[in-house]
Amino acid sequence: MSQPPTDSPATAARRLPSWAGRNYTLLTGAAVVTNLGSHGALIASAFAVMDAGGSGGDVGLVAAARTLPLVLFLLVGGAIADRLPRHRVMVAANALNCLSQAAFAVLVLTGDPQLWQMMLLTALCGTGTAFFNPAAEGMLLSSVSGEHSNRAFALFRMAMNGAGIGGAALGGALIAAIGPGWVLAVDAAAFAVAGALRAFLDVGHIAERAPGGGLLADLREGWVEFRSRAWLWSIVLQFSVVVAVVGAAESVYGPLVARDRLGGPAPWGVALAFFGVGTIAGAVLMMLWKPRRLLLVGTLCVFPLALPSAGLAVPLPTWGLCAVMFASGAAVEVFGVSWMTTMHQEIPEEKFSRVSAYDWFGSLSLLPLATALAGPAETAFGRTPALWGCAALVIVPTALVLLVPEVRHITRKPVPAKPAAGHAPAPDSSPAAPAGSAGV
Repeated sequence: MSQPPTDSPATAARRLPSWAGRNYTLLTGAAVVTNLGSHGALIASAFAVMDAGGSGGDVGLVAAARTLPLVLFLLVGGAIADRLPRHRVMVAANALNCLSQAAFAVLVLTGDPQLWQMMLLTALCGTGTAFFNPAAEGMLLSSVSGEHSNRAFALFRMAMNGAGIGGAALGGALIAAIGPGWVLAVDAAAFAVAGALRAFLDVGHIAERAPGGGLLADLREGWVEFRSRAWLWSIVLQFSVVVAVVGAAESVYGPLVARDRLGGPAPWGVALAFFGVGTIAGAVLMMLWKPRRLLLVGTLCVFPLALPSAGLAVPLPTWGLCAVMFASGAAVEVFGVSWMTTMHQEIPEEKFSRVSAYDWFGSLSLLPLATALAGPAETAFGRTPALWGCAALVIVPTALVLLVPEVRHITRKPVPAKPAAGHAPAPDSSPAAPAGSAGV
């Protein structure tokens, strides 16, 4: 939170870094809470389907039900988040997520859940996420400024993913001990707490939007901003394939391999936790290292995302799977921080949420199809060939995007420091404001 005006600069410095203002602190705390719940809930939903007698195809259908409305409503969510106060959009989305996960928990704990009921409730959760993600990313990008943005984004992601370590490991253990319903209930409570924290975000530093031509005009303006940057649309196209196959491998094939070859949900939860440990290692690296060619370094670090699918295809024992998950987690975090820093540097603040929505929309567009087809692909080709195919579909588009000149040549720009929103300015701060997704 912001320091009281009576604090000396030395006292304030001991409490928070100079770039960590009120909004940044609240956003980070809320992200920690939601990630503690959601990482376990993702595993819980898959095992809830299997405990109800569902097949691998049913697991894929429930996963697709979550991502389909997410894709459908992302662009609308981005336009609304640039028009309305972003924190209100975030709180409303958290409320919907809380209610849908609570209903899912009650359904699992008290009855015999039907496939259509689980699909409906996960679809409501995906709808809330569609409105939340662009608003959250726009709010985060506007909460930091200046030369410390790389460190701020790295610390945010480290805290967020660190919470995922405990969430995944604890979730897997709780599912094995008391069943998936209680893990879903914890996720609902986490959304309630996070929504309460986000209600206190300050949007006073964000200028009010001038009256425009309506929602369609906002979407067109965001599209022009998106398509005018080759580095942006090419990497989003790349991630439309990468996210789809990685999501199918981890949400459908991972739980099935864990059930058949690793001994159940607990080892898979540990493997996912090692991915989280890897993201922390990557974030620590990015707090110390500021690569000059942001997108080149980031894109090279996408190649290791093929390792988990390959590890499941072998399949590796639990310790080997944990090792490849750690490596892929560290690598993707280098990409994530580089990507967010580039977005903060290149995209105007008043267009953050709309551009972020196109980023999320493109990156997730194939995920519902991939998760829905994961079961039929296993039936048609076998689980092992399907997993090797997932690994290949990470490598090929990543190699192709390196052919885009902007991806290879965009460099970090020196930016004068500016006090973060909601934080008292340091004595030597500069008034200059810098111009400003995959994966908040």
